[in-house]
Amino acid sequence: MIVKEIISEEILTISEVKELLIDIIEERNKAGEEIPYMLQKSFNHVNIFAKTSAKNSRDLVEKLITLKKMKLEIAIKIADIIPQSKDELRTLYAKERYTLTEQELNNILDIVAEYID
Repeated sequence: MIVKEIISEEILTISEVKELLIDIIEERNKAGEEIPYMLQKSFNHVNIFAKTSAKNSRDLVEKLITLKKMKLEIAIKIADIIPQSKDELRTLYAKERYTLTEQELNNILDIVAEYID
């Protein structure tokens, strides 16, 4: 597929992508159009890996962004992965030039625990 023009760009969580793909598939089904192979594969992928609802994942990202040492990209990864341990969180921060304290890790895990379905 050739992209002619990018109208806008936004980072989305996997759960948000799942909702968008559901809408696209429903529109194509109503119109009687065939669902392309790549759309089916994309939907299967997000269906497997989406761990929470789109609303919960976006709320989690918004709450995480308020913390110090939190970038949008990392907040999105946290919302996608829903880490359960400090080690999982540390891997997300491995490329950063700083490390998180035990208190900061605990704060993030406490926030994530609020949004587990």
